[in-house]
Amino acid sequence: MRAEIENHVAEIEKSLNLLRQRLDWDTAEHRLEEFNAMSEDPDLWNDPERAQKLMRDRQQLVDAIERYKTLESGLNDNVELIEMGEAEDDEEVVTEAEAAITALREVAAAAEIEALLDGEADGNDTFLEINAGAGGTEACDWAQMLQRMYVRWAEKRGYKVELQSEEAGSEAGVKSVAYKISGPNAYGWMKTESGVHRLVRISPFGKGTRETSFASVWVYPVVDDNIEIDVNPSDIRIDTYRSSGAGGQHVNTTDSAVRITHAPTGIVVTSSEKSQHQNRDIAMKALKSRLYQLELDRRNAEINAQHEAKGSAGWGNQIRSYVLQPYQMVKDLRTNHETSDTSGVLDGDLDGFMAATLAQDVAGKSRSEANAEE
Repeated sequence: MRAEIENHVAEIEKSLNLLRQRLDWDTAEHRLEEFNAMSEDPDLWNDPERAQKLMRDRQQLVDAIERYKTLESGLNDNVELIEMGEAEDDEEVVTEAEAAITALREVAAAAEIEALLDGEADGNDTFLEINAGAGGTEACDWAQMLQRMYVRWAEKRGYKVELQSEEAGSEAGVKSVAYKISGPNAYGWMKTESGVHRLVRISPFGKGTRETSFASVWVYPVVDDNIEIDVNPSDIRIDTYRSSGAGGQHVNTTDSAVRITHAPTGIVVTSSEKSQHQNRDIAMKALKSRLYQLELDRRNAEINAQHEAKGSAGWGNQIRSYVLQPYQMVKDLRTNHETSDTSGVLDGDLDGFMAATLAQDVAGKSRSEANAEE
């Protein structure tokens, strides 16, 4: 076996060992049996939200077990094929098996990153907020480009995307937009995107000059109902207003949009896409999720540092730069991960950037844990 392939095999085995540890492999099958037994309880759906959480947790375990078994069998099968091909001097079999192992290494690396999403809220659904920053109309247009980018990314992963609120720009784009994104580990993946995003390009608005625009992205987890977040009614102000969407026959003609302001923290949340009653419920859930994020920040110094570093949407606070002219490059300033495929990134190809940030965070966490043990 060639040295390069031996290295690939060693990397896959390392990933499999990590997956075993994260799965607690010795008890995984037993836990799945327990999930199966609970899912067959005829009274389970008397509590729909509890039932949905149980079924979601069960499916995540099923997927994790299947992913591990597929990787393990794929590795073993192709190693055996290489040994057989070498013994029989069958170069075609060896070449095909080596290509399969090379591809398997990428799958194993992705599975390893996924397995590292073990933070308290990583498995939760997520809220996403995008706000135009410095740059006027250019920034509003940039915010809308980010809006499209994240919706494309979520849809590619099979996540459910629900618009919560949207405020159009005065001339183009959006001033702000908020979504709820639902799917396995939605928050765990998207939390890497919180920060200021900077765009450099030739203005598309007839100026012909190179412009720099900023937009801020904020990601926070949807709070499960089993997490208690107390909100004192005297601490909040609830305002209703008329939605100012993109226009047309579906614009609200009544004051159905809802804005909730939390005085102690200054948090403001809005919802404008449903009825007033639904918007009030959506906004309250968003407020509780924001307050929960603050609690996570207090418990987790790394997440807290990330949010403190975010700052205002302007120079000096960006986490990622997107340059379209005079050259093409997207570069993350935290990890130095970069690509010249700007159109792919803006079309939702973000997994490489997210994985690099997750790997860096995990490495930092591991170093902190090791230092704490010394």
